[in-house]
Amino acid sequence: MGFFSSIKTKFALMYFSVIAIVLVLMNTYFLTASRDVIFASKQSFIQSQAGTIAANLSDVFTSLSYEGVSQIISRLDLKGVTHVTVTGADTEPIYDVAIGGDSPDSGYNPEDARLALMGNTVFTSRFTGGSFSSSAYTPVTGKDTGLIGVVYVHEYDSEQGQILLGLQSTIKSISFVILLLAILMVFFMNWTIVNRITLVLKAIEFVREGEYNYRISIRGRDELALLGDEFNKLTSRLHETEEIRRRFVADASHELKTPLASIRLLTDSILQNENMDMATVRDFIADIGTEAERLSRITAKLMILARLDSKPSKEYTRVDVGRVARQSLRMLRPLAESSGVTLHADLHPGCVVIAVEDDLHHVVFNLVENAIKYNRPGGEVFVRLRRSGGFVDLHVEDTGIGVPADDLPHIFDRFYRVDKARSRASGGSGLGLSIVRETVLEYGGTIEAFRRPEGGMDFHVCFPAIPHSNGIKFPPENIPPAVETPPAENGPSDGASVETERSKR
Repeated sequence: MGFFSSIKTKFALMYFSVIAIVLVLMNTYFLTASRDVIFASKQSFIQSQAGTIAANLSDVFTSLSYEGVSQIISRLDLKGVTHVTVTGADTEPIYDVAIGGDSPDSGYNPEDARLALMGNTVFTSRFTGGSFSSSAYTPVTGKDTGLIGVVYVHEYDSEQGQILLGLQSTIKSISFVILLLAILMVFFMNWTIVNRITLVLKAIEFVREGEYNYRISIRGRDELALLGDEFNKLTSRLHETEEIRRRFVADASHELKTPLASIRLLTDSILQNENMDMATVRDFIADIGTEAERLSRITAKLMILARLDSKPSKEYTRVDVGRVARQSLRMLRPLAESSGVTLHADLHPGCVVIAVEDDLHHVVFNLVENAIKYNRPGGEVFVRLRRSGGFVDLHVEDTGIGVPADDLPHIFDRFYRVDKARSRASGGSGLGLSIVRETVLEYGGTIEAFRRPEGGMDFHVCFPAIPHSNGIKFPPENIPPAVETPPAENGPSDGASVETERSKR
């Protein structure tokens, strides 16, 4: 990263630019404004003094003389004036006296006096050598004789000059302190902000390389500390997801390897045994077909899970859950009869949701199929469906072997089987309940699993129902609306549940 591309450099340049603008304004505008205020006060004071002298002379004389001017000026209070000059109509000084001031030069200018004789009032002021030097020229009008002379008044003020110099020195000191604080502030900001951003950047680079266990520690309670916490949560989630992915790949490979190994073993046995009778060959081929069907089922379920994970766009419609449940029970009745299991259905009308019918069929079919497969001979399966407030409740209960308490929290995990040997014997892949869970969560529903006190399992699925109205308006972009989590029923305490709000997905 180049020097000028670094955020540290950009931040420092921006900060110093702002400070420089402030310092320039402090050292120019404020001093200039203060000097202009003093100039304005000087103009008012000097012109008023010159005007007072000219007015007193105009009321008395028709022509000016030293004696007359001296008498008039001696009676006036000319505090603050350092020099007075009175000229005749030819701009030659008649009266020129310093009045207790410390002015090094009266500054009288005949050219300015001639401008005054034309009826103008002339004022000049400058700030040099730490002092203000101000002058005013005012014409004197004689009694019935017109312009007879000019009054020149001069003030040399070093006190206000020293005040202005002191203000300038104070501003320079303040500017130096501000500049020093700005430098310290830049270093502090670089340390507290930019360096912490650099820590996050380096952490992202580590995570990009696959180190999902990498964590950062940012002190404080500001936004950057929160960013660090969120980063750590993100890496934890990435690590968890990566572990799930690896476990999923391993489990999927293992599940696919088993039927493939069986097929390979059976085919090798047929090929290597030339004297095998046809009955044995048929048995081996039948076993190969069984393993192929099992492989096909596993592949199909993996494809369903992949489709659920990718969340493709779907066309949602009004679906009667009761009708879907009846169809599923009708399809599973032969399996129940062959297993010696009795099916019971209590399906209330009006249980309508917004969904895709095939997805609901997967939910009901998988739950009822599991209830039949993992039941006892002579057992029963109860399917209950009813509407409760704004929700549709589906219960699938069985009188089977149930699930041990230690295994109950994991039954919705992919490839998880309570009794692996019995699951394989019944054709189970450990994916059915995972598909059910993902489908239920996709529609903003909840699914819970409880052990029944009298034995067996109770799976409770809850979907948000649509209102009893013919004028149903589907949600924007065909997405089901957010729902509140339904109130929990008084079920057993040792249960596994999966809940979510649609708005969080």
